[in-house]
Amino acid sequence: MHLDNEIKKRQKEISTNSYSMSVGELLSLYRDGILNVRPEFQRFFRWTDEQKSRFIESLLLKIPVPPIFVSQTEKGKWEVVDGNQRLSTILQLVGELKDKDGNKVEPLVLNRTKYLKNLEEKQWTSDSPDKELSEFAKLEIRLARFDLQIILNTSDPSAKYELFDRLNTGGTFAVPQEARNCLIIMENPRFFDWLTNLSEDENFQECLPLTEQAIKEQSNPEFLVRFLVLRAIHINELKKINDLASFLTDKILAIARSKDYDKKKEEKAFRKTFKLLTDSLGEDAFKKFDPNKKHALGAVLVSVFEVMAIGIGYHCLKPDFSITPEKIKEVHEGLWTKKGFSDKSLSRTSAAARIPVTVKLGRDLFVK
Repeated sequence: MHLDNEIKKRQKEISTNSYSMSVGELLSLYRDGILNVRPEFQRFFRWTDEQKSRFIESLLLKIPVPPIFVSQTEKGKWEVVDGNQRLSTILQLVGELKDKDGNKVEPLVLNRTKYLKNLEEKQWTSDSPDKELSEFAKLEIRLARFDLQIILNTSDPSAKYELFDRLNTGGTFAVPQEARNCLIIMENPRFFDWLTNLSEDENFQECLPLTEQAIKEQSNPEFLVRFLVLRAIHINELKKINDLASFLTDKILAIARSKDYDKKKEEKAFRKTFKLLTDSLGEDAFKKFDPNKKHALGAVLVSVFEVMAIGIGYHCLKPDFSITPEKIKEVHEGLWTKKGFSDKSLSRTSAAARIPVTVKLGRDLFVK
């Protein structure tokens, strides 16, 4: 297809509209249930009270703020794709923000800002008159306007996810898994709750003694996504990976959308795999084994995870599968002598090039 024709075809797949709306109008839409600001996103956004106060300062000083992107649902409601934190800040300030259980969040108490020192300890409403925002300040906030970009429901169904990913890559999120979590929530909140439940599995956590920084970077959910995506995937499909982060995102979203995905089966494989690994290796499961010191050392290695967890996971539900802790230890200890894995060049290859090697090796090592 000629590039120009390709551009025109893709343009037709995304239908948009734009409006300028006041904060007061947006508050009314939220109260009426038309505007959906996802409370689940709050765990992935890191605005402090200071940042929230600076944003309110921008509204009061009429400093331009970025547009809000929303997606129109089939029922005509608006789902916020980008701008959840800005809208949540306003809603929290006026005492309207609700959590995922429908309970109102504690109203925001503002901090002093660079240009508005007297914002300190101010609230939308207060029993103490000197701590309540003036009617003038409240009116300025209500009248502040946002540009809204609306993805209409005639657009390609994947448009809002692509838009969210493009807007947030390298910006709001520190690591790909944070953006991936939000995309999953947008697609299927119940599926995300299921993932969260799996990530809290005691054996899973026992095998992944992560550093504080790794936990902050969402490494635990990242390992879970890798397991679910790679456990039973065809090796030939792994050879087509270009960018691993995009590959994992596309695959886990496809799983979240699927009506045929067998969660009970996958959960059984997940829990059985990590029970076996905990009983045999515990926190050493994904560390490098040192034959001289006779024990595992260092941090968790993704490459070892891809061999051990994906290898066991691939076979563990087969009727004839049976393995002893001693055998698992033997595979783990001998891993560093295996051709291809022990080669130092493996550590220097990209994740996309490494995964076909490690996943196949794991499946081969744990075959009966």
